Amino acid sequence: MGWREAEAPRRPRSTRYLWQVANALSYPQPSTVAATSVMRSNRKTDTKPEVFLRSELHRRGLRFRKHSAPAIEGRRIAVDIVFPRFRLAVFVDGCFWHSCPDHGTMPTANAWYWVPKLRRNVERDHEVTLRLTSAGWRVLRVWEHTPAREAADMVEVALICPRPR
Repeated sequence: MGWREAEAPRRPRSTRYLWQVANALSYPQPSTVAATSVMRSNRKTDTKPEVFLRSELHRRGLRFRKHSAPAIEGRRIAVDIVFPRFRLAVFVDGCFWHSCPDHGTMPTANAWYWVPKLRRNVERDHEVTLRLTSAGWRVLRVWEHTPAREAADMVEVALICPRPR
């Protein structure tokens, strides 16, 4: 090793590398390869129940914005389906991710990670609903197991009902 290499200061690790290391320590090891494949294939947006509901709403002549993020109290809140003129926000919640009382299950593998994560999701749902309603929006939450026609009926009723002043 030459004198230049010995005296050269060490280059700090990139923040991306440090972030990857921190995440590797905080995330659990997948229980199986199949579990990894299933979790990677989960979509954040444009899920099948969401697409089916949007198709049914569009078929009925209702026009909306998808994945719009109205700014409430300086914070942007991502909403699945938005009717801005009627100030109606529609969320299509997955049974697993949002702990459906009928179909939600608690995983047994890596429960130390999943139980708090799913609990935080439910708490965030309540916080988002509270923020939107306090800003004058109406919030409709639909479970993914609700048939698209029934969910579209619920949206139509919410659009027809007058907003409380």
